Amino acid sequence: MRRAVSAFLDRKPWLRLAILLSAPMAWLGLAYLGALAALFVTAFWHADPFTGKVIADWSLDNFETLVTESVYRTITLRTLGIALAVTVLDVLIAFPMAFYMAKFASRRARRLLVIAVLTPLWASYLVKAYAWRTMLSGNGILHWLLTPFGLDTPGYGLAATVITLSYLWLPYMILPLYAGLERLPDSLVDASGDLGARPARTFWSVVVPLTFPAIVAGSIFTFSLSLGDYLTVRIVGGASQMLGNVVYDNVGAANDLPFAATVATVPVLIMLGYLAAVRRTGALENL
Repeated sequence: MRRAVSAFLDRKPWLRLAILLSAPMAWLGLAYLGALAALFVTAFWHADPFTGKVIADWSLDNFETLVTESVYRTITLRTLGIALAVTVLDVLIAFPMAFYMAKFASRRARRLLVIAVLTPLWASYLVKAYAWRTMLSGNGILHWLLTPFGLDTPGYGLAATVITLSYLWLPYMILPLYAGLERLPDSLVDASGDLGARPARTFWSVVVPLTFPAIVAGSIFTFSLSLGDYLTVRIVGGASQMLGNVVYDNVGAANDLPFAATVATVPVLIMLGYLAAVRRTGALENL
């Protein structure tokens, strides 16, 4: 019996791998889904205003505050706008870089460029964020570079937050685009040109539709990571706040865990809506 099972698994290596990974994946799913369930449950409770103790008294007061208070609507829209701006900016920067890596660079140069893209991921998040804080300061390197042209750095604020987050998450956009463009057959691009299409028409009618799943894959990373960020805006955002900062402040200074859980549900719901939207396009099935 044991030999028969072993022979069967040898013929289906994917099944053997699934069995080996079932236990850790089950544990990871349980821990993640359990924490997510606890988050949603806590959002319906409230904290004692004097002691900060969480009281398991079910109500929609936290959600009502989140919806009715204009400051939280403003912060939600600001966070959503920053995440969208970072995603669009990363696509605009990453596409030509990934296209050159996949279609024009030699094999040796391609390996070096992939290493160059991955190298920033080895550095600390805080080191990179504080490096941008230094560069964006009034006496930073950008100030010295832009002053001869009559320009200056944007300082600390929303623009600095978008620039810094775009730099931090850029590798997560370049790598999926590079993989998608590498799979794009050169014959399709050549056929489009042979049929009389101009480069711009070939780009929009052939390259973009076939690499759209890769764009979606990269956008999931950049959008979700920007949506939940709270350190960058503290470092370079000036007085601006994002949803992550509201969660952090209510966990720490305000000691209101239920309201922090309520605010934390907003990025989760936004991401679920985003994933549902891109799934309707069929992009996820083509990854």
